[in-house]
Amino acid sequence: MVPSHPATEPAPDLLAEASQRLIRTVDGLEDEAWARPSGLPGWSRAHVIAHLVLNAEGLTGALRGLVAGEPTPMYRSQEARNSDIDELASADPAELRDRLLGATTELADAIGAVPEDLGGAVLERVPGGARTFRAATAPGMRLSEVEIHHADLDVGYTAADWPPVFAASVVDSMRKRDSWSTPFTGRATDLDRSWTFGAGAEAGPTVSGTAADLAWWLTGRGSGEGLTSDGELPGIEGW
Repeated sequence: MVPSHPATEPAPDLLAEASQRLIRTVDGLEDEAWARPSGLPGWSRAHVIAHLVLNAEGLTGALRGLVAGEPTPMYRSQEARNSDIDELASADPAELRDRLLGATTELADAIGAVPEDLGGAVLERVPGGARTFRAATAPGMRLSEVEIHHADLDVGYTAADWPPVFAASVVDSMRKRDSWSTPFTGRATDLDRSWTFGAGAEAGPTVSGTAADLAWWLTGRGSGEGLTSDGELPGIEGW
């Protein structure tokens, strides 16, 4: 899973920097490496990059529709979103590189064009769907997509490379989950900061590690590498 509504909005320049890092990685990826498995079940690296392209294009369309007074969901439907990813993943790597660069540039322009008084406007992910978001959260949403899926590419960039403020924002956002099978406390040893997860967390185990290791685990990735617990490590739903 990728957090869709960051609890705290990281500094705006983090998105530009993260996007530049992603583009450098994708530009340096040899063509034969695109079809290899990513860190996500069932997705190749090309699938991850295709998703990042379509996510940027979808956000751009939604934001431009808002400014134009023409409500536009990010995707036509969940099914269309999934099939579009599969189709684009089969494209030539050169096309995907160009699409990613273009989509990144267009999204930055679209974000900058949203007036402050429209920041609270609610946008749809799919028509009539339950998942909606405020226009002002689009930069934070995209930052999560870029940073987490960059690490999912499994080409050397990892959660340890995330800016600490971003890692902390991911942990913040994961507290919004409705239920935890085992309540617990998460402690970021590098930030001297703690979070509680679930009712009665004070009586549960304390899971300690860097903010990045906590964030990676909380999104359902890995098996708790880099973490320690003074009790049994709680189970986390996989991606």
